[in-house]
Amino acid sequence: MSQELRAVHWTGSGLALIDQTLLPHRTETMDVRDVDTLVDAIQRLVVRGAPAIGAAGAYGVALALLQGEREGWSADEVRAAVARVREARPTAVNLMVCVDRVMTRFDEGLDAVLDEAAAVQREDIEANRAMGAYGADWLLERVGVERPLRILTHCNTGALATAGWGTALGVIRELHARGRLEVVYADETRPLLQGSRLTAWELAQEGIPHYVQADGAAAGTILRGEVDAAVVGADRIAANGDTANKVGTVGVALACADAGIPFLVAAPTTTVDLATKTGDDIHIELRGEDEVLEWGGVRTAPAGSRGHNPAFDVTPGRLVTGLVTERGVLQVSAGELPGERLR
Repeated sequence: MSQELRAVHWTGSGLALIDQTLLPHRTETMDVRDVDTLVDAIQRLVVRGAPAIGAAGAYGVALALLQGEREGWSADEVRAAVARVREARPTAVNLMVCVDRVMTRFDEGLDAVLDEAAAVQREDIEANRAMGAYGADWLLERVGVERPLRILTHCNTGALATAGWGTALGVIRELHARGRLEVVYADETRPLLQGSRLTAWELAQEGIPHYVQADGAAAGTILRGEVDAAVVGADRIAANGDTANKVGTVGVALACADAGIPFLVAAPTTTVDLATKTGDDIHIELRGEDEVLEWGGVRTAPAGSRGHNPAFDVTPGRLVTGLVTERGVLQVSAGELPGERLR
């Protein structure tokens, strides 16, 4: 079911976005017809996941053109609106890459912009299917056991986070389709529970056996030998293989290194930012304090407590056993770096 799921869909006059803030209890679509609504949707995580944000941003150029036509904007005002979409979330490089790609056809008009945005979405689905196959092949060879694999994942990297199919969850789906998946450990993923709300929902849609666990349980699950490999996504990958992903990922990588099991990052080449040399240069988004000081609108921390709420952390390339893209697998910790192999 979820391989047909589309988090981002162009309706002909605007964007239909599955409102991921309401899952798993309600499945509703948000109708987006102006730039302010799209920027808000990206920032509130109505649409989230680097590839899905990239697709939304690509169509955001068309939204800006249509809104500019309705409201009598100049070309410069339309460009300024596009810039607001491009900057809506700073860590996910796909948003910037996809907006910039579509803007190369800006002067050709709306039809050309929509053609390019549709190509962005189509190519992401194709890339996801390819990396799913490459990643499954690599894991089965690397782990080297005949039984089905036990996989841990962090955050949500499925159809909801992409144009379709998924990145890390696409690898997991491929293993399941081959009959080579025993169970998935899905970290709940703080602060907004993308793992328990979204990954678990997608896994349940396809009947994939899984456990939801607290983020703090991940390292212990790995070190007890209950996991054969971890597969995660990424929001930005530096030229040296340092990887920004949802906060909590680096702890998973450290535990995998100690246990001697593979830590695989799955991401399209649009997530690889060769202009960013190392993870030190990746801007880490800080979100509002309330996301960690409150729960369901009720204060859970003392009144005097302050909240530290980074949305992402950076896993050093030396901990990344493999990076799978639509081109194949790079063994980053062994010295196969994106900056040298993906130019």
